[in-house]
Amino acid sequence: MADDAGQKIVPAVQNAISILRLLSAQGSPMGATQIARETGLNVSSVFNILRTLSHEGIVNFDPETKTYRIGMGVIEFAVPVLGADPADVIRPLVNAIAQEHQVMIALWQFTENDRIVLIDRFTAPRIVQAVIARGSRLPVFAGAIGRCYAATLGLDKETTRKGYAGVRWQSAPGFERYWQDVILARRTGTSHDSGHLFRGLDMVAALARDARGTPRIGLSGISISGQHEADGLAHLAGALVDAAGRIERGLFGRNAACRTTNGE
Repeated sequence: MADDAGQKIVPAVQNAISILRLLSAQGSPMGATQIARETGLNVSSVFNILRTLSHEGIVNFDPETKTYRIGMGVIEFAVPVLGADPADVIRPLVNAIAQEHQVMIALWQFTENDRIVLIDRFTAPRIVQAVIARGSRLPVFAGAIGRCYAATLGLDKETTRKGYAGVRWQSAPGFERYWQDVILARRTGTSHDSGHLFRGLDMVAALARDARGTPRIGLSGISISGQHEADGLAHLAGALVDAAGRIERGLFGRNAACRTTNGE
């Protein structure tokens, strides 16, 4: 999430990662030519990368079908985080966003009783910030996360209306405005609450889902109203959407094959 300016990026490594992500998302064997076509890489380069990855056991090569798929070697890299607390795995990613955008980032967990619970928070130093205690609970339809929740699940208007009515707003936006935000969130994957849930606070949010599309983790950027211009909040929202996607892939095994309509 940090700015890459001034940093040397190694193209061969980037290309290898693109290939591995494609194979992971595909979930079935692919030939070198197909991989090259879908990644936009040169066939010769793809072949050489695949041959190296195969030699290291990261991908498996089937000599009969001339295809490749993800190999057991990737588990070697995953083992250290498989038993880790999800918050520990996410922490470096989310903390980087807080530092880059100079905000507090709240990490929320969805519960089975239609609540979200604050499980961690990350903040940049030397900024004026709101304090929300860990363990705080809110209705699942609350704030920017609530709009994303209704959008992600593709809830109809009446179901969303009931959820909206169950939230204690400090300055209620009105349901019709809330509903328009939900519709927009279906397309963008993010939403914004400007002083409605809590007066004086701007919030932007995105959600991470599991492989079945169930919301599991919410990320919200929280700042004092007026600290950030609209374009700054938009950039923050984009960073949260990107982070949510990375959490989905890395923590919950969600990939492109899992995606459906309803704005996902």
